[in-house]
Amino acid sequence: MKQLIETIVKPLVDYPEDIRVAQEEHDNRVTYKLSVNPDDMGKVIGKQGRVAKAIRTIVYSAAGSHHGKKVYLDIID
Repeated sequence: MKQLIETIVKPLVDYPEDIRVAQEEHDNRVTYKLSVNPDDMGKVIGKQGRVAKAIRTIVYSAAGSHHGKKVYLDIID
C-alpha cells in the first residue's frame, strides 16, 4: 500500500525525494501517514481538497478489506 501511495503522489510533486509514508496499525484499522515537502502540500491537497479526496478514494478501493481492518490516509503538514 505504501508503494501505491508513493506511485500516485510522485508525479504530482516537485520534490519526490521528500515523500514519506508511515504505517500505523491498530486493532481494527490501519492508518497511512503521508508527508511531503511543504512546497508541495498544495499540489497534493488540490483545490478544495479534490486531489486529496481522489488519492484517498483510490487507496480505500485498493485496500479492499485489508484483513478486516479499515484503512485511513492522513496527509501530514
